[in-house]
Amino acid sequence: MSGIFAPSLLPEMNFLNKIQAVFEKYPGRNAMCIKDTYYTYSSFASKIAAIQHDIEEDSGNEQRIGIIVSDDVETYASILAVLLSGKTYIPIHPNYPAERIAQIIEQAQLKIILAKAGENFHLSIPVTDTTSIPPENNPDITMPVASLAERNAYILFTSGSTGIPKGVPISYFNLDSFVAAFYALGYELSENDRFLQMFDLTFDLSVMSYLIPFCLGACVYTIPESGMKYTNVYHVLETYNITIALMVPSILSYLRAYFSEIRLPHLRYSLFCGEALYKDIVKEWMECVPNAAIDNVYGPTEATIFCLAYKINNGGDIPDYNGIVTVGKPMRGMDAIVVDDNLNPSDDKEKGELCLYGKQLTAGYLDPERTKEAFFEHNGEKYYRTGDIVFKDAHGNFMYCGRVDHQVKIQGFRVELSEIEFHLRKITGIANVVALDISAANGISQVYAVFEGEKSDTGMMMEELKTKLPVYMIPSQVYFVPSFPLNANGKIDRNALRKIITSLV
Repeated sequence: MSGIFAPSLLPEMNFLNKIQAVFEKYPGRNAMCIKDTYYTYSSFASKIAAIQHDIEEDSGNEQRIGIIVSDDVETYASILAVLLSGKTYIPIHPNYPAERIAQIIEQAQLKIILAKAGENFHLSIPVTDTTSIPPENNPDITMPVASLAERNAYILFTSGSTGIPKGVPISYFNLDSFVAAFYALGYELSENDRFLQMFDLTFDLSVMSYLIPFCLGACVYTIPESGMKYTNVYHVLETYNITIALMVPSILSYLRAYFSEIRLPHLRYSLFCGEALYKDIVKEWMECVPNAAIDNVYGPTEATIFCLAYKINNGGDIPDYNGIVTVGKPMRGMDAIVVDDNLNPSDDKEKGELCLYGKQLTAGYLDPERTKEAFFEHNGEKYYRTGDIVFKDAHGNFMYCGRVDHQVKIQGFRVELSEIEFHLRKITGIANVVALDISAANGISQVYAVFEGEKSDTGMMMEELKTKLPVYMIPSQVYFVPSFPLNANGKIDRNALRKIITSLV
């Protein structure tokens, strides 16, 4: 039973204690595999300790450290060095526009940034070259003495409706709460597991993909930055016999054509998060992963990685709405309610906005005004408005219906674009389809259907669609594009797709 998490031990040890214990217990085990190169916990610790000592000398009392992230061991060592120093890391993607990087530096009030050699961002603040810091021969990873509960572990910057990124601080307490809630889900994991890490390090799903294995003494396998992400994901899953993988559902859509050839018997846990997970495609995926438990998990950045979960039962029916698998129930330490437009709790089975409360929830954005917009009090507790439309089924599972911003008014009627997408997928059998609302020159919104793939006749599809949907929900135009644009996290980039279609209108 060595290395298996016991729920009874959870309150006694926070995630930093676990990580430190792993470095002491498993120095010879592999911690990471990056670009086919392995790094043991001992060699990893040498890099972490060297960077940790450097930032403690150079940063002084500065608590926030920026990190230009990339798929290399120095980046991961930098993240661990900051966390083990009790400071706050802010990941910054090297391909961000200069203006966005400047906005992040200003909002986070950064005074120092860690980056690998060769990167030149023409920044006005010091940049420490992490590749030039020699590894410690006798690594001594120190731990902060003071309580870290109220300190921020990291700040992620997400897209803002005003064009200025939103800073989302996540505290050490939030992270500890996530780790405890993750263990409480009952996964039987050990130091022998092999974890997939497919996410950009500015995306919070990456945190689970490296933090949990580092708490275990397991090995993390990253995805190469070059090439097509979904083929890289499959290559790593198959080549390294990955046993636990958290992925975005879009990956399945791109691999679906190869399902008949895919067999991953070593995969024991297959988790999905970040987008709607479709029932039909996950049923097909079961054949590819015969020994895996498949879970659908959900959570916004503001609630620390994910905070709702549903364990898909291979032997029974999968609850869904419009073909989208339920996101389940709140994890330990979290609560969720559904509210109407006036923020009043809705009755069960009534659709409304999902709002979250609990130990994983951030205290608020860096910008207090944005906090006022997204948070509200209910029964004396602060709740976060997710912007997701849901309802509760008879078993207390939350059924995902779509985004508030994907719910549009067409001819005065409120329309859920996800419902249109459901019928388009069901009629055509094409997995990748998006319904977009496009404003015409006269200001009237219309629904356009966009398919990925070669152009085909849509006449019969439109006729069948008329038997399923009212006239005002029928797409006025149908477009085909060779491939959907994806963002850095592998999700369909709707804004980029909208720009493509608008240019064709």
